[in-house]
Amino acid sequence: MIPLSLISICACGICLSTFPSYPVFLLIYCLLAICADMLYWPTMLKTVRLLGNEDEQGRMFGIMEAGRGLMDTIIAFGALEIFSALGSTATGLKMAILFYSIVPGVIGVIMYFLLEPDNAPATQADHTVTKDTNANKRAWEGVVRALKNKNIWLVSFNVFFVYSVYCGLTYFIPFLEEAYALPAALVGVYGIINQYGLKMLGGPVGGFITDKVLHSATRYLQIAFVIVGAILVIFSILPHQTMGIFLGMFITLTISACVYSMRAIFFAPMDEVHVPREITGSAMSMGSFIGYLPGAFMYAVYGGILDKFDGLTGYRIVYIIMAVFAAGGFLLSTYILNTIKKSKKEHN
Repeated sequence: MIPLSLISICACGICLSTFPSYPVFLLIYCLLAICADMLYWPTMLKTVRLLGNEDEQGRMFGIMEAGRGLMDTIIAFGALEIFSALGSTATGLKMAILFYSIVPGVIGVIMYFLLEPDNAPATQADHTVTKDTNANKRAWEGVVRALKNKNIWLVSFNVFFVYSVYCGLTYFIPFLEEAYALPAALVGVYGIINQYGLKMLGGPVGGFITDKVLHSATRYLQIAFVIVGAILVIFSILPHQTMGIFLGMFITLTISACVYSMRAIFFAPMDEVHVPREITGSAMSMGSFIGYLPGAFMYAVYGGILDKFDGLTGYRIVYIIMAVFAAGGFLLSTYILNTIKKSKKEHN
């Protein structure tokens, strides 16, 4: 699955670099969504989960997020350098797209030779299935089991709440420009810190606290939801016109750091709620679909609010909505923790 999806992404990118017609352009984007979001992402999440036991999930996902941040930085700056070196022209854009395409293609080929097939472990359910049961039937049985598992739904909607807050981070830079007249030089510095630095730091920090301090990813999310929600509410009512620009940058970066750390480990509770490992692929696919769903509409919601309400009023409303999502995440995390405690008592 991993080599297939990466090489397919490469092929789509190469087609995109030819600057095709608009209908073909849309078709390529749909294919990229299938190859990247449907094939690659859940498979990678499953792989990361299986790398560690229940006590190591925070670190596993934290390291993954830090690695993603590092590679994002390297690849993004590499593409930017190519684009700039060729004069920021159509040719430069074409070469940058080809660069973005070739990287996953090369990695896909390497993975084909390095990754070993994963053999599904034998489970109690397997003994009730005859030997001639084909792989497709087992796969569908895994999907049905995932859909019937209440805990997977709970974790998926917890991811939904985190991602709804995450979508609002995009508007910090335009807010700082409007409220504090953020200089162009600081925009670049802020963007690098927010987009790359915090992503690389947030993952390991969130993973370490989860595994070594709280020993629970859900507990970490619960506490982080409270912190993020409280800061957002306070930030929305502060007198920004009289505040210093560096204080505004510090507060927004603090919010971003918390959210990035949450995003790094928000799939880790799958082990905590004892999702069967043999249906990890189905569980991660379901969690990805529900969890990342805000990306399909929240930007339009936040953007519509900013278009309707001028000035700082629109941003204040956006921050309050983000705080409401954080409050929902806190309540759901609390419910998940109670479910875990109840399950432990029943087993004891």
